[in-house]
This record gives sequence, C-alpha cells and structure tokens, in this order.
Amino acid sequence: MSQHNSFSNTRNLVLCAVCAAITCILAPLSIPLAGGVPISLATFAVMLSGVLLGGSMGAVSQLIYVLLGSVGLPVFAGWTGGLGNVLGMTGGFIIGYIPCAWLTGLIYHRFGSNAKKSLKIFYMIIGMIAGTIALYALGTVWFVAITGMDIRAALAACVIPFIPGDFIKMAAVVMIGLPVGTAIRRAVYAGEPAV
Repeated sequence: MSQHNSFSNTRNLVLCAVCAAITCILAPLSIPLAGGVPISLATFAVMLSGVLLGGSMGAVSQLIYVLLGSVGLPVFAGWTGGLGNVLGMTGGFIIGYIPCAWLTGLIYHRFGSNAKKSLKIFYMIIGMIAGTIALYALGTVWFVAITGMDIRAALAACVIPFIPGDFIKMAAVVMIGLPVGTAIRRAVYAGEPAV
C-alpha cells in the first residue's frame, strides 16, 4: 500500500511540476495593451493545468508558478518577475490563476472526466468558464483597488478585450486536453505498481 501511495505522490508531483513549467514557458509570451493588462498565453496553461490535474493539483501547479515569479524568475508577462508584479495592478490576475485552475479542474473532474465525450467537453467548458469568471472577478477587483479606476472602465480595460481570446484558448484546451488527459491516464494506470 505504501508503495502505491509513494508512486501516486511522485506522479502527482511530476505532473504538477510539468504544468507549472508549461505556465512558466507560455505566460511571458504576451502582447501589452493600453490598459496595462497584457494578453498572454498564461490562461491557456492555467486552464490546461486544471483539466489535466484536477482542482487541487491544478491549483498547486499555479501556486508554484506564482511563487517562482514572486521570487524574481522572469515568468510573468513580458518576461518579468518579482513580488512587485504580484502586488501591482495586475497581481489579482496572477493570483487569480490559482482559483481558475482549481475551479476548472474541480468541475471537470467531478462531473465530466468519466462521462461520454460530449459531456466531457461540456463540463470542461463549464469548468473553464467558471474558472475564468473567478479570475476576472479577483483580477478586476484588485485592479480597481490599486488604480482607483471605476468598475466600468476597469471592465473595459481588464475583461472585455480578453473574452474572445479566452474562448479561443478554451477551444485549444479542449482539443489538447482530451487526448493528453487520456494519454496520461493510460500511462499512469499502465505504470502503476501492483499492490
């Protein structure tokens, strides 16, 4: 039994590290916008982490990412890093990656991971939408608190320009998440030691 638990823990740590690394690689790739919040590939990596790892482990992978950036590694948008980014006007979005991955993974794994393909996709999308709403809410409230901007202007700067791109990222997560998730499950079950 302890050998099985050790294998599961090692597997989960490796998958967490891989998803954190994917976020570290993709998040710096960004396009700056006039409002101060850049478009980046971070949310794609965050949602994919939730889909592949589930709620808790997806959130842990993003916590690792936030901690790596906070200590100065250049993993945030535009190859920046440091605690100033987390405490600055976009910090709510950076921290919001954690609940985004958690909600995405929680909803998908609770309701869709063992369902038929059409329901898998449905719950994956519902999970990503719920996670993105949490990300937008936390990030926008933080942005308003730091900048003093009114909520309408903040939504125009922080949310509305990102919605079309986030739906494209969700479609990409569905296309990648289903086969990769299946491959991971097959590899895990094929490699599990006998108990």
